[in-house]
Amino acid sequence: METANEIVQKDLNYICDNLREEFTIMGGKSLLITGGAGFLGYYLVQSALHWNTRVGDSKKIRVTVFDNYIRGVPKWLMELKNNTYLSLITQNMIESLPSSIGNFQFIIHAAGIASPKYYRLHPIETMDANITGLRNLLDYSVKQRTNEKPVEGFLFYSSSEIYGDPNPENIPTSEEYRGYVSCTGPRSCYDESKRYGETLCVNFSQQYSLPVKIARPFNNYGPGLKITDTRVLPDFARNIFSGNDIIMYSDGSPTRTFCYSADAIIGYYKILVKGRPGESYNIGVEVPEITMLEIAKKITAIAHDLFAYKGSVKRGISGESDYLVDNPNRRCPIITKARKELGYNPTINLDEGLRRMMVWYHGNQEGEEA
Repeated sequence: METANEIVQKDLNYICDNLREEFTIMGGKSLLITGGAGFLGYYLVQSALHWNTRVGDSKKIRVTVFDNYIRGVPKWLMELKNNTYLSLITQNMIESLPSSIGNFQFIIHAAGIASPKYYRLHPIETMDANITGLRNLLDYSVKQRTNEKPVEGFLFYSSSEIYGDPNPENIPTSEEYRGYVSCTGPRSCYDESKRYGETLCVNFSQQYSLPVKIARPFNNYGPGLKITDTRVLPDFARNIFSGNDIIMYSDGSPTRTFCYSADAIIGYYKILVKGRPGESYNIGVEVPEITMLEIAKKITAIAHDLFAYKGSVKRGISGESDYLVDNPNRRCPIITKARKELGYNPTINLDEGLRRMMVWYHGNQEGEEA
């Protein structure tokens, strides 16, 4: 069986092989990633630095991470801290940007609270991170227009949650769908702040001619998503490596499509560099649309084969009374726009992605509580 490190190296090579054009354009320039110590930052940061090992000094990408490091600096990032082309800055994105921020040609705003358990517990902080941090970066980008090295690409992480719970005729869901979303429910702090964030991006793009683009992720999973995150797949992994049964807190009927993180990161960098200003792009996979019960059974079978796991899938009741309130019954994207405009082409199938995920969790069973 491969090790977790071998999985990561395979993924980084795959990402860089598929981003030759985009990383070449970014070469010799500076990239800011907010929330870079989190799940998405795991491959966003490492792939850019991995690219640097392939090119000469003048073509390397300078990466700066802004994060509040509320759970400390993760081990993988500590191992990179002495990299000449990486700067780690402690910055809470709901506060003003540092006066010495410097010049960035590319910005990825990935800071925020994405786990449903925690954004329901911290709704105000969730909205602040999504909106205040974004506004600060947009204002910075406006000021940079007069700089000799202005912002060339700005990516805002929105969410497939902005679609809410679409009716059946709007599934699979395209970027044209306007959403069916509660503005007062337990998920609204996240959903509505992401929707307003998109409004900010579109209007700043139009009024100030900023190269702001928007990603709408659909259920990303894989290396970097801590086993303590409390989202469904790391929860299943946590059950398995604790020697317990997999516990489901629904009847298992809701359906999702799941996009492996290496494929997703390729899509996000393609939006950053090649996306049209003011436009949103779904990033995910179109098939298979699978029930939560089916994916729990798949993970169980993989764990049986890899680790001689003896457990099974069981039903449970969540201690959170609003755990399933406003939870979409189905979530499946149309990714034609990203395919045609960006050349986005995810290729890692679900069975292989889940296998890589479980191997990675086997080597990363420890994680600070979220």
